[in-house]
Amino acid sequence: MRTHRTALFNCSKCPEMIGPVVSGSPVLSKILLIGQAPGDKEGGFGKPFAWTAGKTMFKWFERIGIDEENFRQRVYMAAVCRCFPGKNPKGGDRVPSPDEIDNCAGWLQAEVDLLKPDLILPVGKLAIVQLMPVKKLDEVIGKLHPVTFHGHHTEAIPLPHPSGASTWHRKEPGITLLESALTILQQHPSWQQLCQDGISDVV
Repeated sequence: MRTHRTALFNCSKCPEMIGPVVSGSPVLSKILLIGQAPGDKEGGFGKPFAWTAGKTMFKWFERIGIDEENFRQRVYMAAVCRCFPGKNPKGGDRVPSPDEIDNCAGWLQAEVDLLKPDLILPVGKLAIVQLMPVKKLDEVIGKLHPVTFHGHHTEAIPLPHPSGASTWHRKEPGITLLESALTILQQHPSWQQLCQDGISDVV
């Protein structure tokens, strides 16, 4: 894990991406959360989901048994891309290119190999499509999915992106499907273990 993290934080493969590299705590967790890409605030805070979207997401998790501090200490938080893509001239953040996603895929591969997660939480459509085909969020959120990700057989519970710019999770059927997803997550053995155990070993 130390070797992986050193290489990750020194990555400079994507010239249009804006550093620094952002990643969560180096915790040896059986749950892997995969976000989309850091926003413009995360680099300054040095951690993923550090701004408004994070506040919303951690409220979801607190409702089912774990607060932000303990979540960050017990769950490995990764992303499809680890640097800020920059702003889209038409508004919002730029969507990473296929090449940029491919460049970062090796870091996710290494983390899956290291952690062998029992549960993956892909947050937002860009993250979800790395694990399964998605036409509409309505078709995948609110369900437990068996997946094979980077050669590892595991389970995934997709979550919508908690961004304030997205209305999906704040109107139907998103409200109901998000509640279903959180209920499934709360009942998952890996989540129950997470809430019951002490803090996992941090390298």
